[in-house]
Amino acid sequence: MPNRLAAETSPYLLQHQHNPVDWYAWGPEALNRARAEDKPIFLSIGYAACHWCHVMEHESFEDPATAALMNANFVCIKVDREERPDLDSIYMQAVVALTGHGGWPMSVFLTPAGAPFYGGTYYPPLPAHGMPAFRQVLGGIADAWLNRRDTVLSGAQDVLTHVRQGELLGLPPASEALSLETVTAATQGLWRTFDWNHHGWGGAPKFPQPMALEFLLRAHTLTGEATPLELATKTLTSMAHGGMYDQLGGGFHRYATDAIWLVPHFEKMLYDNAQLARVYLHAYQVTGDAEYRRVVEEILDYVLREMTDPAGGFYSTQDADSEGHEGKFFVWSEAELDAALGADAALFKAAYGVRASGNFEGQNILFAAAEAGDLAERFKLPVAEAQARLAAARATLFASREQRVHPGRDDKVLAGWNGLMLAAFAEAARVLNRADYRQAAVANAGFALSTLRRADGRLYRSWRNGQARLNGYLEDYANLAEGLLALYETTFDAQYYTAAEALMDTALDHFSDPRGGFFDTSDDHEQLVTRPKDIQDNATPSGNGMAVTVLLKLAAYSGDARYAEAADEALTSVQPVLAQYPTGFAQWLIALTFRLGQPREVALVGDQAGDPGLAALLAVVFGAYRPFQVVALKSPGAASPIPLLAGREPLGGRATAAVCYNFTCRLPVTDPQALRAQLEAPPDPA
Repeated sequence: MPNRLAAETSPYLLQHQHNPVDWYAWGPEALNRARAEDKPIFLSIGYAACHWCHVMEHESFEDPATAALMNANFVCIKVDREERPDLDSIYMQAVVALTGHGGWPMSVFLTPAGAPFYGGTYYPPLPAHGMPAFRQVLGGIADAWLNRRDTVLSGAQDVLTHVRQGELLGLPPASEALSLETVTAATQGLWRTFDWNHHGWGGAPKFPQPMALEFLLRAHTLTGEATPLELATKTLTSMAHGGMYDQLGGGFHRYATDAIWLVPHFEKMLYDNAQLARVYLHAYQVTGDAEYRRVVEEILDYVLREMTDPAGGFYSTQDADSEGHEGKFFVWSEAELDAALGADAALFKAAYGVRASGNFEGQNILFAAAEAGDLAERFKLPVAEAQARLAAARATLFASREQRVHPGRDDKVLAGWNGLMLAAFAEAARVLNRADYRQAAVANAGFALSTLRRADGRLYRSWRNGQARLNGYLEDYANLAEGLLALYETTFDAQYYTAAEALMDTALDHFSDPRGGFFDTSDDHEQLVTRPKDIQDNATPSGNGMAVTVLLKLAAYSGDARYAEAADEALTSVQPVLAQYPTGFAQWLIALTFRLGQPREVALVGDQAGDPGLAALLAVVFGAYRPFQVVALKSPGAASPIPLLAGREPLGGRATAAVCYNFTCRLPVTDPQALRAQLEAPPDPA
């Protein structure tokens, strides 16, 4: 018989609905039972695409004897970390405090009041690799709860005190002024820790760090220094050539398990691909490198093909496993390639590093092993012919791969992650002139504003199969507002600006911390053992860092001091640690570069319906990488809710642009070259 999780919408929770464990979802029913029966809580947190979550389920949660031990001694709660980042944040801090490391599946034992007292990650069914068996852990915890209760409760209080200390309370005193020196020092830190052999940061496992790459592109633009661009482009090229990138279907896997970008953890996450599509787009704008454009389009085409709901939302994740084996969908034997490609097999195998012995459990992960020019010379072909044959081979293999059993997909739609992908589609539509991307962005915004936004303007976190649920978090408001602003600059439909402004007004009203910055949960959220406030970036931007980014843009559009003051107060409070930990605070550094870049406020007046003069001005505004600007447009004689456009009309009946700094404007111009000169000139002295 299915357990209680059968009534949930999360695919991760539904994966466990047939376990013999008496699972609860997090909520009053489970918590009340724990208090009433004086039982500790076993809290298991994971997500649908998590390989080791599947392993622990199969080994332990599907085992009747283990389930009986769990059911007899604990109230067992299963949580999808993607739906409940608040619980994940709180109890991950506890696990790290207890063990020195974290990960998923997360296994935490709580008092009936929710205080954590013991925890870890994956536990094997038998003792292995220095880890106790899961049943040993269960027995030990049950015994401690019954016979050493005072020690358990004292330990829980210590852990809870540690968790409640909060991130900001440990920061050094705030500096007096936001400084370019912070940008320079952060860049130097990224340079010192850079992997000059394989590029990127860190060893195995190696993560893509899209926010750090975005920061480096902005640092290059702000300072004119070449080093930040070199770090970014070397990393972007190596990632695109590696096995972490799906060379046939597009899109990045979660991370590389090695230091050379070859062997991935095969799950694909919406948030990774959203951020990476955008940073590759910006790198294409900076460098003109067509390979970066190809990667952008392959990522977004993959999302359209496999990760988009007919209603307009974007799905969350794709599993690492298919048919019970990690990566099986993505890897190839040499014999399979020979059979599929015939005469072109040798060329393809040389291009993508294929060998008889394989590079992953006897199979081959495809990676870009040779440049087209070298291949053409080796096979005595014109470069164009070699490229055409490889393209045809990739298409053949992709079609063949489509016949395989696909990895599982988590088809819930999360507001914050959708905001990240909305921004990528909206900006790519504008830069690459892709009408299908624009259509996808408009559909996604329409879905979010009609389905994820309540009548009172508040957001839901999650949607699946027609049901929206769970209170939205700070990251949902900030990321969606960022996406809406990107879409505004693509369509100039003022409803998107208005919606973004309303979301951030709600964030100011319900998430603000009087000490500066924002809590992750709203003031009317479910009361937990602490109110989380995570200021560091993880795989996604911190809600705080993104909120500051969006507030600075709104300040540039509106001149509203509320936005600027809230952003500056938060930025100033964290500035002392930005240079010390640039990969952990990269979204804050992105916001800082925008603030220090004295953003141009570009106000345009013209008719979007075929006015060549307006098109010429827009080509200048968006024809280069300009991260330190906001752009607004209205038709002649029309009203606009955007203060930057107040009172503006065309000069002499021609499309007109005005470039402003802090709402102090230079003379309006109608000539594209004059506009370019104003955009590229330094601001007037204050």
